[in-house]
Amino acid sequence: MTTSKIEKVSLGKTGPAVSRIGLGAMGMSGMYGAADDAESIATIHAALDSGVNLIDTGDFYGAGHNELLIGKAVAERPREDVVLSVKFGGLRGPGGTWGGVDNRPVALRNFLTYSLQRLGVDYIDVYRPARLDPDVPIEDTVGAIAELIEAGYVRHVGLSEVGAETIRRAATVHPIADLQIEYSLISRGIEAEILPVCRELGIGVTAYGVLSRGLLSDSIQPGTHFAATDFRAHSPRFQGENLDRNLELVRALGTIAADSGASVAQLAIAWALARGDDIVPVIGARRRERLAETLGALNIALSADELSTIEAAVPADQVAGERYASAQMAMLDSER
Repeated sequence: MTTSKIEKVSLGKTGPAVSRIGLGAMGMSGMYGAADDAESIATIHAALDSGVNLIDTGDFYGAGHNELLIGKAVAERPREDVVLSVKFGGLRGPGGTWGGVDNRPVALRNFLTYSLQRLGVDYIDVYRPARLDPDVPIEDTVGAIAELIEAGYVRHVGLSEVGAETIRRAATVHPIADLQIEYSLISRGIEAEILPVCRELGIGVTAYGVLSRGLLSDSIQPGTHFAATDFRAHSPRFQGENLDRNLELVRALGTIAADSGASVAQLAIAWALARGDDIVPVIGARRRERLAETLGALNIALSADELSTIEAAVPADQVAGERYASAQMAMLDSER
């Protein structure tokens, strides 16, 4: 694991100081196949010991399992050493079925109560709706979080997967610390409008999917089979010819990575880091060796020429398949 000190940056103009890379915990609750609780906790401990302080979760990940896991992992750590980012609003049914979104003020207060209990803390650092609720004005949702800030249960408001207009509306109610949204070499849609608006308003970006769910790494090969419970089994980019075409892009990136002495994943993370200090990659490492690989990206400084070479090798318009299945894409305010 890297021994260099991890830089801290402000999450937007008004948010907390966070490590340059955050740890995404979703994969620790079965979203990408079976996970090991003991190894997950060891990975969280290793992240905290290395200087990573931002841990991201959702109250619906594993139907609460993820929050319970994180709560156990951070129980013996000073509360001020951990920045907890929690998404709410996603509704689940038995068997993991998706039930839509509920961002009503009465609902989010209920969600928060359970999150505090599962995490074993008395406040959450950044609280955010996982998706825009089409039946609830964003002003109402943000206003309710602002009331929870006044009451001491939340420290900052975050957003997730919303478009420029929604961001502007939300910011009129309360300062927004950050927008959590997918951003990677092969998912660059935010560059057109969303990222400029965030920068105009002083809102940070916590970028998830930087490794495109393992696609931008050495872990997926042609013909890879995904279990039915694995998100990728239903993701267009991982299906048939789409996967084959996308792996051609990954091979091109792999050639560049090999020449630079880095892994594909490290190069993809280093690219995201180079996009600006206001962008904090949140990487879903489930094992300590993957965490070590992730943190190694902090030691890679890419020149302008190297960035151009990387982007030319992996043109975003050559990516095959949408980032979500059609039903999920339709739910994304950020894609409208």
